[in-house]
Amino acid sequence: MNLVIIDYGAGNIQSIKFAFKRLGIEAELSNDIETIKKADKVIFPGVGEASSAMKKLDQSGLKDLIPNLKQPVLGICLGMQLMCNSSEEGKTKGLGIFDVDVIKFDSGVKVPQIGWNKIKKLKSPLFNNLKEDYAYLVHSFYAALAAETIAISTYGVNYSAALQKNNFYGTQFHPEKSGEYGAEILMNFLKL
Repeated sequence: MNLVIIDYGAGNIQSIKFAFKRLGIEAELSNDIETIKKADKVIFPGVGEASSAMKKLDQSGLKDLIPNLKQPVLGICLGMQLMCNSSEEGKTKGLGIFDVDVIKFDSGVKVPQIGWNKIKKLKSPLFNNLKEDYAYLVHSFYAALAAETIAISTYGVNYSAALQKNNFYGTQFHPEKSGEYGAEILMNFLKL
């Protein structure tokens, strides 16, 4: 299997690469448009700030490529958020794959949310053979609930822990840092 992790300078790419290595898959890191187009599966990672990450995508030509990919694509954390319409973080326009906006947690909760939180109301092949369980999150912004929500978590409000539209999947949580539960999700992604 040809698995490519998009390397655009805004990701936790090494921990994702190691997570797939533990599953027996050697992922390739690349920002080359042709390499990404030819991949069987694509991971779109992200850690950091939305507006600067979108600038990097724009400068590298990936901003136009990602929404047009035909193979299964998994956005993780900021990667998922950038696949949404917009983010309040830096007043950023997103890739518009998921028809939902990313907003900041209100002042009623401590931000960022860091740690393990329950992922519930699972509905997607991404969660095949999995029950509601805890996954690891680090974020100050969240995607609101939407038609594309395939899992929910709660931190002051219910929000989208995962999204799916056609061949595009996204997780707000970090499957690569969520132990066996996260490993199962990555394995399910590989089976799509």
